[in-house]
Amino acid sequence: MPIDAEKAVAAEPRTAEISWGHKDVQLYHLGIGAGVPATDPGELRYTLESRLHVLPSFATVAGAGAGAGAGAGTVVGGALSSRGVDIDLAAVLHGGQSVRVHRPIPVKGSAVQTSKVAAVYDKGKAAVLVLRTEAADGEGPLWTNDAQIFVRGEGGFGGERGPSERIAYPAVAPGHEVERPIRPDQALLYRLSGDWNPLHADPDFAAKAGFDRPILHGLCTYGMTLKAVTDTVLGGDVTRIRSYRTRFVGVVFPGETLRIRMWTGKDHVRVEARAVERDGAPVLGDTFVEHS
Repeated sequence: MPIDAEKAVAAEPRTAEISWGHKDVQLYHLGIGAGVPATDPGELRYTLESRLHVLPSFATVAGAGAGAGAGAGTVVGGALSSRGVDIDLAAVLHGGQSVRVHRPIPVKGSAVQTSKVAAVYDKGKAAVLVLRTEAADGEGPLWTNDAQIFVRGEGGFGGERGPSERIAYPAVAPGHEVERPIRPDQALLYRLSGDWNPLHADPDFAAKAGFDRPILHGLCTYGMTLKAVTDTVLGGDVTRIRSYRTRFVGVVFPGETLRIRMWTGKDHVRVEARAVERDGAPVLGDTFVEHS
């Protein structure tokens, strides 16, 4: 069997040294749509080095994308391989993502990142790998990322089904609703932060995967949505964010518009995102931002 759950979870973590600077942060922010309008003071917090702060979702691209969980395995010949795991990437779907920041991410920094398979769950027709990356610098922990990876056809091995992370949405209209346009070239810009999957750039590759054109990175939508929540509910203050999680429930195409709906609580925001041009097709579900 390509996944041996016991061996995968017991495997020694992989470690790597990563570093980043203001250019990496600015490129990431531009890749998720920051800078419009270019001279808006609120946008300059994402784009101008003298005023820069760091959106917590940057943790998913720190170290050229290793922050999203890729560091837990090695990609060789179209397969994801590590101890206890040897799977064809064609069977893999990015099912969900979470990030917890332990303190604000500095504009310039370096860290030691530790990656491992934290859990393997049996969903019947699929297995779910939880790929965890933790980063720390000389002052202590910085962030913890969990990527939930669905592997089709690898379930049914008798393992635990795992926790449900579904959230209940209030039966009232959202307190906030915003729309965010996606530039036609946004996937090309976002991939410069480290995700070079041709699915997001090459029409021929996208056609082989069943799409009539390249799709936007799920983690780009993830970052766009967190920025919208930060700017709309948190007064643009990224330091208030404690954690952020989502489930990827649909694709987005460059050139579309995201409709982001927010229900606010005392210390959290429940969120969903939909594609306007496809009759509100769901894109992100079970999305939750915890804040101070």
